[in-house]
Amino acid sequence: MAEKDPSAPESEGTTAVTEPAGEEKSGDESGGEEKKEKLQQNVLIQDVGPCRKHIKVTVDRSNVDKLLAEKYKELVGDSWIPGFRKGKAPRKVVVRRFKKEVEDQIKGQLLLASLEQLAEENDVAPLAPPNINPDKLHIPEQGPFVYEFEVEVRPQFDLPDYKGLKLRRPVRTFSDDDVEQETKRVLGQFGQLVPKDGTADKGDYIIADMTTKHGERVVGTSKEVTFRIDDTVTFKDGVAKASDTRTVSIRMTDAVADESLKGQTVQAVLEVKDVKRMRLPELTEDFLKEQLGVRSEDQLRERVRLVLERRLEYAQRQSAREQVIAQIAAASTWDLPHDLLVRQSRRALGRRMLEMREAGMSDDEIKARQRLLERDVVNSTALALKEHFVLQKIAEVEKIELDDSEIEAEIEAIADQSGESARRVRAQFEREDMIETLAAQLIERKALNLILENASYEEYPMGQEAGLSSVEAQAVPGEVKDPTAAPPEPKEEEESKP
Repeated sequence: MAEKDPSAPESEGTTAVTEPAGEEKSGDESGGEEKKEKLQQNVLIQDVGPCRKHIKVTVDRSNVDKLLAEKYKELVGDSWIPGFRKGKAPRKVVVRRFKKEVEDQIKGQLLLASLEQLAEENDVAPLAPPNINPDKLHIPEQGPFVYEFEVEVRPQFDLPDYKGLKLRRPVRTFSDDDVEQETKRVLGQFGQLVPKDGTADKGDYIIADMTTKHGERVVGTSKEVTFRIDDTVTFKDGVAKASDTRTVSIRMTDAVADESLKGQTVQAVLEVKDVKRMRLPELTEDFLKEQLGVRSEDQLRERVRLVLERRLEYAQRQSAREQVIAQIAAASTWDLPHDLLVRQSRRALGRRMLEMREAGMSDDEIKARQRLLERDVVNSTALALKEHFVLQKIAEVEKIELDDSEIEAEIEAIADQSGESARRVRAQFEREDMIETLAAQLIERKALNLILENASYEEYPMGQEAGLSSVEAQAVPGEVKDPTAAPPEPKEEEESKP
């Protein structure tokens, strides 16, 4: 059967396919393997939305009657019917006695064979199992066996030229001061917040009550919020000290709990209660060895520099990835159904977290970035899905494959970075059903590597990465949320702390 060209126009969004009956070659003519007889069935495929098709399958009555006859013949010879000797009951009696059981069995057999043939002979490429409920299907007394369903399918598109792309690449040379600041941040995980006299400087912490307003309307309040003064927080009235009141402008994202605040800028009024600084731990030999796994301060700084360089590589790769997908996706307009976006949001987030773990980020850093990713998860997933489909299609075109040894090597690398055994990491991946996600990531990485190896680059200096603040996260109750999660109970919608 000739396959339909995905790019060819369809009449009213419909494709009709007729499957002829007949036996395929068997025995010596087919290499010694006997093949099943094909069903005679009609397949009608209709586009009913973006990446969604309605499929109606009509299996010819001759196939139904043949299976019924074979099953009843078997039962006539083997069944025990009260009042008759084994194998001597009339067919009508056997049919009346076993009709429901036989039809249920034949229904399942027909459905399985029909779906297998449908997958073999039609380029459907489903993204999820079809929404078929066998309990609602019935074998009719007369006429064909008919069933229909809807299924989400992969988008069909032509790849533009993905070799020789022109990309911009951020570059940076880390100074000793950069290493020192990052070392203090790492040590801060083991430090202690202590009171500080005077004003808050960059790197200090403020304890404050926060009232968030949009115009004159109060949209959120939080008591004793602790946050760090960094590049993401600036005060209109300069530095702050205890008993001061300062204002921060915060722009809300599409994930804000209050629909009316999407894209709006709110004013967070902070009543400063206390100013604190971080007291770092004493770098004794025991502390360095037990907590950080190093022998000296010099080795600690070497490791910190390595982490910074790995983060730069991660940033370069992410920047290149975004540019590649933007250039390729711009060549065609894709429509993706919202329910597909929601379902895939968590998987896309899982891939990002794996990449951050591979980049050597700490659990705290991953959690902080995860919260930012969750804000606009549906919108970002639309781009992530396009990225996935593009890279997967490139992998198919370039015949990029993955073997089990590559997955094992990746698991071992993750285990080495996390300080856990490969066996435990694999068990966690299997328990969380993340092996498939990991395999997809590795395939996409190979496809991206192929693109990057054939690209040309223009380098530009990378600015210092801004820190993370908890202010914006607590500005409006529920502002940071996962749109893919089940709707919360009314009383939970007012929670303001992450």
